[in-house]
Amino acid sequence: MEEFVFYNGKKLRKGYTTGSCATAAAIAAAALLFEGETHETVQIQLPNKEKLLIPIDSIERINDSCKAFVIKDGGDDVDATDGMLIGAEVTQNTEKQIVIDGGTGIGRVTEVGLQIPVGQAAINPVPRKMIEESVRRVIGPNRGAKITISAPEGTTIAKQTMNRRLGVLGGISILGTTGIVTPMSEEGWKRSISLELEMKKSQGHSAVILCPGNYGEDFAQNTLELDGEMIVSMSNFVGYVLKEVQRLEFEKVLMVGHLGKLIKVSAGIFSTHSKDADARTEILIANLALLGMPADQLKGIQKCLTTEAAGEIIARTGYEEVYQVIAEKVKRRSEDLLKYRKHEPSIEAVLFSSQRGYLASTIPLDVLKEEWR
Repeated sequence: MEEFVFYNGKKLRKGYTTGSCATAAAIAAAALLFEGETHETVQIQLPNKEKLLIPIDSIERINDSCKAFVIKDGGDDVDATDGMLIGAEVTQNTEKQIVIDGGTGIGRVTEVGLQIPVGQAAINPVPRKMIEESVRRVIGPNRGAKITISAPEGTTIAKQTMNRRLGVLGGISILGTTGIVTPMSEEGWKRSISLELEMKKSQGHSAVILCPGNYGEDFAQNTLELDGEMIVSMSNFVGYVLKEVQRLEFEKVLMVGHLGKLIKVSAGIFSTHSKDADARTEILIANLALLGMPADQLKGIQKCLTTEAAGEIIARTGYEEVYQVIAEKVKRRSEDLLKYRKHEPSIEAVLFSSQRGYLASTIPLDVLKEEWR
């Protein structure tokens, strides 16, 4: 297996998923319980049939069961689960079946729409299959085992993941489709957003509220008093998420965001991270100039480091109508992105400021609140 990948000109080390960790721990525990063998490392078979060697951090026998732990190594990927312990406890099952469940620190599914039924431990299908097939190779066809996957820090670490949004409560999920973590975190983040959108759609939602982050979510729920069940955080991946909304055939979209983020969308910038584009001031100046703001005032806007600071000049000079112009452009640019493709959802937008609150929306605020509560 290749240990490195090149991404954005950087050489990055690959790691292994929580699913691979759980598989390795289960193999080690089963080998000690059924064969009396203690392993410092175990070899697992990945879904593509490649082999991966994983070190065992600890292993012990307690009465009629054996427990092993692996330290999660995410490579150079930014992951909340990196460095945490993933364990497996194995006991004999007299019915010759292999039963897999979650213990301490492993979340439980509470919402429909995921790959796992409500009530079951959040151990995804591919890791379940890896664990079962690997342990079966150890114990043979005529013996059974009960395997309990655990993560001692799982309840705490889960607060740093998207589990709560997905209806997975009480701990982390055991994940992985390939068994390998390829360090391109943005791609994994996008997949998580897609999963959340798919879950919303499967639950019967035909409309979705998209927010760039926590500020947008807080404003949508606490100021506009909109339905929190309809909110999905799109982060900086505006274009990607809009196309996913189109793919899943949502009927309506409401974008609620801080001026500093959505002003980029008004100019056709659909990846809003500052590393990709930061033309907030230039976009604001262009729109204000079209409204007739004098050059000396525009030069004052140019010196502002944030849209919040620019807002003070805009308020003082009476050019607040620029916010409505920008909101309309956010709507138009977003609709243009999805034009001429199958299924075109209706899109509305709301802009706000941290200091000034609500700035503008593409439909009247009272109508918007009635439609989206």
